[in-house]
Amino acid sequence: MPERLGTVRFGFDAPGPRKRGIVMPDPETIERAQRDKEEGKSPSTQAGEFVREEIHHVREGKHGARSVKQAIAIGLSKARRAGVKLRPPKSGRASKRVRKQAERDLAKGRSGRREVSPRRSRAVRNALKKESRSSASKSALSRQTRGAARRRGRTSLRRAAMQAVHTKGREGLRRAGQKAARTRRRRS
Repeated sequence: MPERLGTVRFGFDAPGPRKRGIVMPDPETIERAQRDKEEGKSPSTQAGEFVREEIHHVREGKHGARSVKQAIAIGLSKARRAGVKLRPPKSGRASKRVRKQAERDLAKGRSGRREVSPRRSRAVRNALKKESRSSASKSALSRQTRGAARRRGRTSLRRAAMQAVHTKGREGLRRAGQKAARTRRRRS
């Protein structure tokens, strides 16, 4: 059945329409996320591919972002619309508005069809082009990461580290041990 103009079929299998002025994910990003899914990795890991792509877009000057958080939010939105089953944040974790938007993105990802408003696309693209590119710098990302880790707390970080140990395998553990020893030597 032929699709009407302006209606876009979208899911893990279809590359590149537009979402409010932001070019939708590259086919390679969708492919990497699909591979993560087949390997049984979590939805947040699959979504990480889209966030990585967004950070890259800001760095190469395709558009800017007001903060690292905004770049991450754009990536997560893309992921949900691409069909990644990433749940909306729990209440208390994010504002009601953010949760509603995440739910809408998930619904769009499931439906696979949507109209794109050219006027809104242009407006958002032009607004993002005026934003800073330095929001995706290494130092900005580092600040964001450290802040997020602090908010998670020690128990959560330890649990994540223990999980990583179980998935590394023998060779991965050996390399991690060598890296830790190098770090200890450097700091002593």
